Amino acid sequence: MGKRPEQYRIDSRSLAKAKALFETGAIDKIEPGTVEGLCRIHEYLFDGLYDFAGKIRKHNISKGNFRFANAMFLDAILPVIEKMPETTFEEIIAKYVEMNIAHPFMEGNGRSTRIWLDMILKKNLGKVVDWRSVDKNLYLQAMERSPVNDLELRFLLQAALTDKTDDREVIFKGIEQSYYYEGYNSD
Repeated sequence: MGKRPEQYRIDSRSLAKAKALFETGAIDKIEPGTVEGLCRIHEYLFDGLYDFAGKIRKHNISKGNFRFANAMFLDAILPVIEKMPETTFEEIIAKYVEMNIAHPFMEGNGRSTRIWLDMILKKNLGKVVDWRSVDKNLYLQAMERSPVNDLELRFLLQAALTDKTDDREVIFKGIEQSYYYEGYNSD
């Protein structure tokens, strides 16, 4: 089942906003690894597209057979995730997995948290993921299994790390790949 034309318009506009986040330098004003930072990324990407842009969800959501964290507990869970250590690659991925389980927004979690992940990696390790070299199906399968064991995800992402943290092509092609993971194809 394909996406509706309305969703393609939203994705296209959001993709342009994601690129602008970096082009304008707005990304440099966002504190990596914080819930507030993630909310600001989400708001930047989806402001004017969704009325809930940058707002923590108040409703329960699921994908397939997986139910994300209960909305009633997000106010308690998110500060705990924010305080998780992020000094090693393993710790950063564990934090990323926990934020994915929380899934704090009604829509746009994957696109926002991948940027958030790269910000944390850049700040603490001087690296980012070159998402172009991460296979969509392997990534989605690893993410699906990550709440039980994140070894597969760590292996997949570690192989794609690069120190080209300010390389325009790595950043912009990575953003496009991130949208592709969510079913958007600009072709």
